[in-house]
Amino acid sequence: MSQYPAHIYNNVDALSRAAAQRWMELADQAIKAGGQFHVALSGGTTPRSLYERLATPEFAGRVDWQHVHVWFGDERTVPADHPDSNYRMACEALLNHVPIPPAQVHRIEAEKDGAAPAYEALIVGAIPRSAAGVAQFDLILLGLGPDGHVASLFPGTAILQERTHQVAAVHVDKLNTWRISLTLPVIDSARHTIVLVAGAGKAEIVRQILTEGPRPVPYPVQMIRPGGTFDWYLDAAAAQALPEAQP
Repeated sequence: MSQYPAHIYNNVDALSRAAAQRWMELADQAIKAGGQFHVALSGGTTPRSLYERLATPEFAGRVDWQHVHVWFGDERTVPADHPDSNYRMACEALLNHVPIPPAQVHRIEAEKDGAAPAYEALIVGAIPRSAAGVAQFDLILLGLGPDGHVASLFPGTAILQERTHQVAAVHVDKLNTWRISLTLPVIDSARHTIVLVAGAGKAEIVRQILTEGPRPVPYPVQMIRPGGTFDWYLDAAAAQALPEAQP
């Protein structure tokens, strides 16, 4: 099994509730320690379920939103109101329902030229840095694609070798599109990272990543070298191929 913890829950609802509880704990810790909580959101169906849970009265009133800064792990090159926008999804599921100051929601303006360096400048100017000089998020949330990609770090893309820039543009050939994404050094630097995975369609990739040895060409998620905690939150369907996978 992987060296990183895998937390398995009966269904997406239970997974989302547990992840929301963890979010709340980490936000509280970060705000008490440094006055702010910097979190990078992910797109995707499972992260959306978490955001919807955070927007409920059970959790929304227990987070000090006045000290939360929301960032994005990646974005498609579309306007803010486009159906494919991760920002739009996060607003619909969470941000429109909680009292976070609008100035503390930092959208990637991915539809504009120079979006990657502009977002990198925002991050570098606002987020405390690690000893290596890399922005250090309190929490980065990641989904997982069936090809092992996280954020917009797809297999075979040049961004996987990026070590200078903290945000970069990447062309995803198989989708014939450009994306803007945090790079591996930033993900490595996070104090806490949570990978959220649900559904039987992800069971095989989860099994390969968490149980098999090193691959000649690793999946993008396997290229992360976390300096902080790195936890997998799985529902029973996504975990069904793991040995002794019991919620």
